[in-house]
Amino acid sequence: MWAHSVNSTGVRHHLVDHLEGTASLAERFASVFGAGPAGRFLGLAHDTGKASCAWQQRLLLAESTGGRVGFEHKSLGVLLARRRGAAALGLPLHGHHGGLTSPAFVDTEVNNAPAEHARARLEAEAALRPLLPALFEGPQVPLPPGFSVKVELDMLLRLLYSALVDADGLDTAAHRAGGQAHVTPPADMAMLWDRFVRRRERMLAGRGASTVDKWREEVFHACVAAASGPGGFFRLPAPTGSGKTIAAGAFGLRHALEHGKSRVIVAVPFITITEQNAAVYRQLLDPDGPGGGDPVVLEHHSQVRLGEDGPGPWWARLAAENWDAPFVVTTTVQLFESLFGRRPAAMRKVHRLANAVIVLDEVQALPAPLLVPIVHGLRQLTNRFGTTVLLASATQPDLWSLNPLKNTQPTEIINEPQRLYDALRRVRYEWWTDPKPSLEQVAERVSAPNPSGHDQILTIMNTIGSARRMWELLREQVAADMSVFHLSTAMCPAHRRDVLTEVRDLLADGKPVRLVSTQLIEAGVDVDFPTVYRAMAPADSLQQAAGRANREGVLGQAGGRVVVFDPDEVGSPPSYTLPVRLTRERIGPGSADPDDLKALRDYYRSYFGQPPVKGPESRGYAVQAARGSLDFHTVTEGPRRVDGREGRDRSRAFRMIEDDTVPIVVPYEPAQQVIDDLVAELRASPRPEPELFRQLQPYLAMVKRRTRERADVAALCRPLVGDLVEWVGTYDGAGLVLTPTGEDFIA
Repeated sequence: MWAHSVNSTGVRHHLVDHLEGTASLAERFASVFGAGPAGRFLGLAHDTGKASCAWQQRLLLAESTGGRVGFEHKSLGVLLARRRGAAALGLPLHGHHGGLTSPAFVDTEVNNAPAEHARARLEAEAALRPLLPALFEGPQVPLPPGFSVKVELDMLLRLLYSALVDADGLDTAAHRAGGQAHVTPPADMAMLWDRFVRRRERMLAGRGASTVDKWREEVFHACVAAASGPGGFFRLPAPTGSGKTIAAGAFGLRHALEHGKSRVIVAVPFITITEQNAAVYRQLLDPDGPGGGDPVVLEHHSQVRLGEDGPGPWWARLAAENWDAPFVVTTTVQLFESLFGRRPAAMRKVHRLANAVIVLDEVQALPAPLLVPIVHGLRQLTNRFGTTVLLASATQPDLWSLNPLKNTQPTEIINEPQRLYDALRRVRYEWWTDPKPSLEQVAERVSAPNPSGHDQILTIMNTIGSARRMWELLREQVAADMSVFHLSTAMCPAHRRDVLTEVRDLLADGKPVRLVSTQLIEAGVDVDFPTVYRAMAPADSLQQAAGRANREGVLGQAGGRVVVFDPDEVGSPPSYTLPVRLTRERIGPGSADPDDLKALRDYYRSYFGQPPVKGPESRGYAVQAARGSLDFHTVTEGPRRVDGREGRDRSRAFRMIEDDTVPIVVPYEPAQQVIDDLVAELRASPRPEPELFRQLQPYLAMVKRRTRERADVAALCRPLVGDLVEWVGTYDGAGLVLTPTGEDFIA
């Protein structure tokens, strides 16, 4: 009996060997969270249906034709789970290839199977029972205690499913390669901690002194001291410029060393920040040069190239599939859409969250409508799976006002955060809100030269359309020798990176520059302007915008300037309506400024009590209800529509990026030849390799699907593969030029 066809050495994979190999790995992975026996059962049961005559015959046929087997083999495992008193395990067994679904779907499919499938199950059991007797008759498969409530069982099944599909993938890959399954040995956290400390000292010695160094040392040592405390939730409210990135990494490593954690996972909201932080951590942790040992830091997001011919290390492709690395830097989209996903490719890494340290950087950027399932999931990980969570941000949302965390207390790393914020106050706020200025008036003021010598201004707008308009106005009004740049997701990542590099060089040289950006610059992008103009926005965005001003505190007593303006007749995202109203009530001229932590706490408590965040009509409520019925399909894709329309209501699904988006290859001129070559190779390939798409990702812009389908936009798109198209319209210094205003991008 075979599990897989011949490999590169001409050997087929014995079915019993595959079941035993998968079981051994799944048991090892699940033992981390106390579910080893369940993991072993899943590994043994998952492919038992392959023992039928029908499946074996079709495998040999597929081997000769290169086709697919195309015969059901999962239902026997589901029936075995029922027989062994653990019916819930039928969900991961049924979905180990196609994805988790729901109990009702599994019952319907298995109970109503055609006679051919029923006969095949009997054949498979008869063939395997003599070889694996304990699998077919034995005591109830034990699950860890305390998972009787379905919303709690949901998380256990997610991690067990992850352990199964990772084990299955590793054992299968080992057969194809003609070798053994590779699992990275436990990290030497003591060695990594020592390397981190030494490299940090070297890094500090190599840069000039700053007035904020004293406070950075205080934050760093507070993180190291707190790391010895017991696991759970930790909170690091650290103002911009206080060295939060390095301090948070230090907490993660030290806590892992003190408490035997397997890895550190740092998640941030935007790819730009992921790349920035990963570069810092590589400096601190990766070995020096060839022969210095295995890489440590895995950077994993949609736009990093993984493979031997890219900048990623040799192990990155496999490690990215299952996060089998000591230190992972990823995006919050990757983290939470994996945790609340249902497909094998996304969920293969989820079991690595057990016994890990998760650092959520820029936590204020988590989507408010999904906060309830997010914080509930994090609480489950800390309570039952040995995970420690650090929430790091200059703008700490009051997550403890949400129901899942109301009866818990985080460990506060900074005992008196307001003292730290006052000491590191580097800006003064000015308000230009009454009367409301026009965009032309703002542009006139921003474009005027500053004779003080600090002639560098960042302007942050709320939509791509208004950012483009401001960029155009400034280009018309500034002096001929003034550099004006734009930053938004209308531009491809390579373009954005080049802009940031050039802007940082001008800032460092003290040369005049104007940068217009959407809010993507706010969550941790390391730029330092003396003056920031910020269109009226929610309180957390105002504070984050201020973090781009006078970051190093070098402007003396006067500090940096943050001018909050409320532009007349300029749009903003619909999601801003409620939080901006709540901000106006608590923050502004004559009241508190955005650095007032009490005012921010009041703002968050009010916001988190509103219907978009919690209540029966909220998206988070719908997700939690689906989790409570173990309906994984509804969690990820929404409930079936009840309005007479076909399909599912994705507005009530777990989606970190709310709008359905599609990629466009853009003609970014500095890389045009590279882009042309990649597109030509893509067109010539009947089955393009994944690496080809990864190489194209730096030159993709993302737009809403409904925008791409507009007649005027579609006419300028040349189809490539699937949803991927090539843009043949205009692309300029502000990115894609769409009519009428480009408001339908993601900012």
